[in-house]
Amino acid sequence: MGYLNLDKKKTTTTAKELNVLLADYHLYYQKLRNFHWNVVGHNFFDLHIKFEEMYEDAKLKVDEIAERILTLRFQPTSNFTDYLKMSNIKESSEDTKDIEMVKILLDDHGKLLKQMRNVVEKADAAGDEGTIDMIGGFIGHIEKISWMLDAWMMKAGDNHPEA
Repeated sequence: MGYLNLDKKKTTTTAKELNVLLADYHLYYQKLRNFHWNVVGHNFFDLHIKFEEMYEDAKLKVDEIAERILTLRFQPTSNFTDYLKMSNIKESSEDTKDIEMVKILLDDHGKLLKQMRNVVEKADAAGDEGTIDMIGGFIGHIEKISWMLDAWMMKAGDNHPEA
């Protein structure tokens, strides 16, 4: 892989896992838009603003993941039909209740973290420090947002699972 000093055969599995993460992030992004548009009730102001902040971040991550795949000289998956087949994240209904939205997002964060760790494992086997560094930052960010949402759930008085 010339200028990157990486073995293309070894980075093939990294690119495959990055494409799954790309699909996950596209569905996650759209779910956040759905929740932002459709949240109602006494938690509207908290969640409407938070969901917008989260989907803006997810939008940036989608681009970063696709560009990393391209940097590794592979093709990013780029249509929703494939995303729906590949993703660990599933769509949610427009009429999901506010607290349920947060529960769903926390569950999705677990799926994103698992997939990110898959990417890191494959990138490590390929000696791909660039991907490891990028995904490491993503992991820290999702962990922090998860903590914040979990703390919000405590405020909302809902029982929630431990980390």
